[in-house]
Amino acid sequence: MSNKIIAKFCRFVILAVAVSVAVSSCGYASSGDRRRPEFDERASAYEKPESVGQIKSAEIAESSGLAASACQQDILWTHNDSGDGPYIFAIDASGANLGVWKVQNAENTDWEDMAAFKDGNGECHLFIGEIGNTEKAERTEHKIYRVREPVVDRRDGNATRATAALTERADVLIFRYGAASHDAESLMVHPTTGDIYILTKHRSKPSSIYKLKADFGSGGTATAQKLGELSVPGIPNGLLTGGSISPDGSRAVVCDYAAAYEITLPANGANFDLIWQQRPVAVDLGSRKQGEAISYSADGKSIFATSEKRGSPVIEVRRR
Repeated sequence: MSNKIIAKFCRFVILAVAVSVAVSSCGYASSGDRRRPEFDERASAYEKPESVGQIKSAEIAESSGLAASACQQDILWTHNDSGDGPYIFAIDASGANLGVWKVQNAENTDWEDMAAFKDGNGECHLFIGEIGNTEKAERTEHKIYRVREPVVDRRDGNATRATAALTERADVLIFRYGAASHDAESLMVHPTTGDIYILTKHRSKPSSIYKLKADFGSGGTATAQKLGELSVPGIPNGLLTGGSISPDGSRAVVCDYAAAYEITLPANGANFDLIWQQRPVAVDLGSRKQGEAISYSADGKSIFATSEKRGSPVIEVRRR
């Protein structure tokens, strides 16, 4: 055996041992090909996760984004990932189909997340993040759509994309990350300021945190401001697939394929941007096939989560 082969073998052994030590020291349990944090139920601010429903619509094949309406009781909005048209779906916590709308002035190249927002005039909007990218991060410009939230008629249980109603025309915000290019799947909107937060998705390093003003009427291309990085207690530590801000603006929750991670603003914290400097705490979401969507409930007392694949469970985690 040559010295070069021996050297390569030694480096492999050292790397394997280092990874093994890192995983065991962080307290992770294996879940298929992913790593789930171990949860301390006694210390958790949340009850055990509960499957409260199942998405009934066969047209929701990849629930990639989730948002709880701030204007209509017990309404959750979701959308498919890339490969679908610009459609949004209304469901309730049981997963019942409550309607389908086609978003005017929008395209779905790679929709990844959504957020609900109630403005100062009491009007409710949905923000949809056209923020996905390939692993090579080939796209340098991205879009966020803002559309007035449709009024749901609970009798529309048989609605499909073929019979979809039309939304009002969406406003479009085009942005870039300066000189960088990223893949992202987490879009959040602050409930008071309307500021937009985007957390990137990385397979080998922490997530980057970006902030945008909701200047939909300004024209041109906006540049997102980088605030820092977020590392969650997961492996990988920046593979974030969804996010949401609580209705009172005091908490934020993000998720990856294995779990959720909640961050809390310091007491009397006036600047929401300080929340990203706090330590994320793992929240158990139970078993999901490919969890990419998460949202606080309209009252902030629960966290809802769905999964990709048809017939996804609707998971609710209630705050103690």
